[in-house]
Amino acid sequence: MKMGTLLLHNGHETDPQSGALSVPVIQASTFDQGDLSSPVEFDYSRSGNPTRRALEEIIAVLEGGAFGGALGGGVKGFAFGSGIAAISSALGIFAAGDHIIAGEALYGGSYRILNTFYKRWGLELSAVDTTDPDTIRRAIKPNTKAVFLETPSNPLLKITDLKACLDIAKEAGLISIVDNTFMTPYLQRPLEFGADIVVHSATKFLGGHSDVISGLAVTRTEELGRRVYAVQNGFGAVPGPWDAWLVMRGIKTLKVRMDAQEAAAQKLARWLQTHPLVSQVFYPGLPEHPGAETHAAQASGAGAVLSFKTRKTEQALRFLGKTELTASAVSLGGVETIASYPIRMSHAAMPPAERERLGITDTLIRLSIGLEDPDDLIADFDNALR
Repeated sequence: MKMGTLLLHNGHETDPQSGALSVPVIQASTFDQGDLSSPVEFDYSRSGNPTRRALEEIIAVLEGGAFGGALGGGVKGFAFGSGIAAISSALGIFAAGDHIIAGEALYGGSYRILNTFYKRWGLELSAVDTTDPDTIRRAIKPNTKAVFLETPSNPLLKITDLKACLDIAKEAGLISIVDNTFMTPYLQRPLEFGADIVVHSATKFLGGHSDVISGLAVTRTEELGRRVYAVQNGFGAVPGPWDAWLVMRGIKTLKVRMDAQEAAAQKLARWLQTHPLVSQVFYPGLPEHPGAETHAAQASGAGAVLSFKTRKTEQALRFLGKTELTASAVSLGGVETIASYPIRMSHAAMPPAERERLGITDTLIRLSIGLEDPDDLIADFDNALR
């Protein structure tokens, strides 16, 4: 099956008990275990819930697991209460003294958790420019255990060559983790390039309606799955069944939403390039974007997130304050267009000097394009900029 069909036909089309064309919401905290003579599948919803399990099986299928997927049934999915909970839990399989190599241009929440919580617990970090795979090779130390990648990166859409970087990780015996939030499995499947763990903020495109907070992780092997499950069950950062159901509902329309949003993003990126008050546009769908060829080789689309820089700071602030069809907010991936100001939002925790070095300046705006007519967005953006 092609991915658009797999989003709907993934083993959870109907409820086997009632025939309902929707996974039921099992709103229960605990389950009857009978006479305790034999183990039961569900005992307590922190450890497992039927609604959550359905979502976990669906994301495993979509990332390349069972039901005829390229990687077979060893792929396991896990749902969490937020994207950062999924990332933190994937990192939670490591121990004090372990060394992690991560991309320097990560989502600000990932940067924060690595440089605060896990740093206090003795996890070592080297942040490198993963657009050059050799920086990973040079950063490997005797205690290096993992590589953490994000492509396209947030917020500058920097492109990392997945195959090259994951091959280096495999050669060195490292566990590789890839944040696939921007692309979703509809456009990019890192497990197929050799990734060991894929993480998502399902709050974004997978949920797709700005109405749920959730995260997902997928492991390539059962052994890694057992390690991630131990953290999931131990920390208990899991979603409730209603949140899991909302994400499953969002997944059903992922193809039509992303197709429309990507087409609009492409049109807006080209228009922004021509605007006299815009100095730079970052979007992997533009042929001149650094790494565009690499991205096209590992993903089937450019996605719906782009960033741009105005020529002056006051122009960026005016844009955020004057747009009428765009929410100035954190997050992305909803049906509405969202404009974010990274230095005050997603990357506020990053030291100013580090932000400046990476190009995350006070003129940078990140856009998540929604389902509005792109011509209406262009008119609104032009008015706000001027």
